[in-house]
Amino acid sequence: MEKVYIFDTTLRDGEQSPGASLNIKEKLQIAKQLAKLKVDIIEAGFPVSSKGNAEAVNLIAKEVKGPIICGLARATKKDIDIAYNALKPAKKYCIHVFLATSKIHMKYKLRKAKDEILKSAVKAVKYANKYSDIVEFSPEDASRTDPDFLVKVVSEVINAGADVINIPDTVGYTVPDEFGSLICKLKQEVPNISKAIISVHCHNDLGLGVANSLAALVNGARQVECTINGIGERAGNAALEEIVMSILTRKDFFNFKTDIKTSQLYKTSKLVSKLTGIKVQPNKAIIGENAFSHESGIHQDGVLKERTTYEIMDPKTVGFEESKLVLGKLSGRHAFKEKLQKMGFDLNKEELDKAFRRFKNLADKKRYIFDEDLISIIEEEIIQISKTWVLDYIHTSSGNNTIPTATVRLKKQGKILQDAASGDGPVDACYKTIDRITGTKCELLSYDLNAVTGGKDALGEVTAKIKSGKMVVTGKGTSTDIIEASAKAYLDAINRLRYRKVNKIHL
Repeated sequence: MEKVYIFDTTLRDGEQSPGASLNIKEKLQIAKQLAKLKVDIIEAGFPVSSKGNAEAVNLIAKEVKGPIICGLARATKKDIDIAYNALKPAKKYCIHVFLATSKIHMKYKLRKAKDEILKSAVKAVKYANKYSDIVEFSPEDASRTDPDFLVKVVSEVINAGADVINIPDTVGYTVPDEFGSLICKLKQEVPNISKAIISVHCHNDLGLGVANSLAALVNGARQVECTINGIGERAGNAALEEIVMSILTRKDFFNFKTDIKTSQLYKTSKLVSKLTGIKVQPNKAIIGENAFSHESGIHQDGVLKERTTYEIMDPKTVGFEESKLVLGKLSGRHAFKEKLQKMGFDLNKEELDKAFRRFKNLADKKRYIFDEDLISIIEEEIIQISKTWVLDYIHTSSGNNTIPTATVRLKKQGKILQDAASGDGPVDACYKTIDRITGTKCELLSYDLNAVTGGKDALGEVTAKIKSGKMVVTGKGTSTDIIEASAKAYLDAINRLRYRKVNKIHL
């Protein structure tokens, strides 16, 4: 298999995403993770653009080992000098020179003729060659450049010493067949093309960045410039993770390989998302939270029987722990049973039917079904939770000039235990006393009080949610006395917590 070089430009083009500005420390953190991912080249920044950018490139050049470190420069001596000074601490570095070659850019942006552009490109590459073992040249807006002129520019800059020729689809204008044909033309008509690697840099304005990059590889390109999560200017760049996994998953078609450590993809994606503040859409290919999630009953049943029925990649390959079976109104009995078994419930057919009916009724009313909902269904429909602790007596004292206190007496297997404690209020004092008697260490996550009936003697229902370690449990209690209802709800939660711990029910 031929190797495809992965050129990561997250820190340069990716940082051009609106709102994605990174500080020096954050850039170094990402660069070190990219090294763990084993990208071949890191384009660390555009040194001339700011003092901070030059410092970041310099720091990455000093501290990041493994990948080639690259800096961008316009076709001017000043840009190239600054890029060199920033890059020179790196063991191996590349100066990336660019100059627009399309008619629209030459006319309106540069205001130069073709011969001037050609002369400037050659001069810049020769100058960069004095500093760097690796020089890359990009004819900006190549996909909208006159093809014959592009052939001439590429040929001349290779003669001048360019080692890599990058063909950018700068505005995401081209389509796969067209772009593939352009790469093919360069392979066939540039006489010295064998002396350079053809690279491509595709933007995603029409959603074709990855497709165009892959088409270029098929037609002779051997380096792809891309970003983590596909971030970048406007609609972004070709996504690194999608290109790499396309090559790996369809190696039967492409017959290429990369050196990317794919198990680091998800971790790298999360880091870039966190530091840039740009969220990854849930249905994003490869690294989106839903990329390996299944809710349809038919799909869940298929995946449980044989993963490859509905998954073309193993989630572990990209860094996920496992596939997710998301329980909702479209889920089937097979996935429901599998989920319960993982949580520690092994139900017989009758119990499963009863629990599944309750689950379906709940799923019609609630968008997401959480593990806690499933446990509540099982506890209410199937299991009679044994009441280890039973409330026997409660007395509280409180007032605006009194420290709230509570005396509580509990029964446990015929034994009576009593204690007292103070708190911020009567309910808090009551809960602290119960904690002391039962030896429970937990956090009260939420407390809700609702009137079940009307009138002055209304029956109050209290719902108390507690957390112990990773377990979250909800208890309920009712009484015409709010304090008593509160104590019952808290004890109910503690009894459920004990049941789950004893029976090793996972939540």
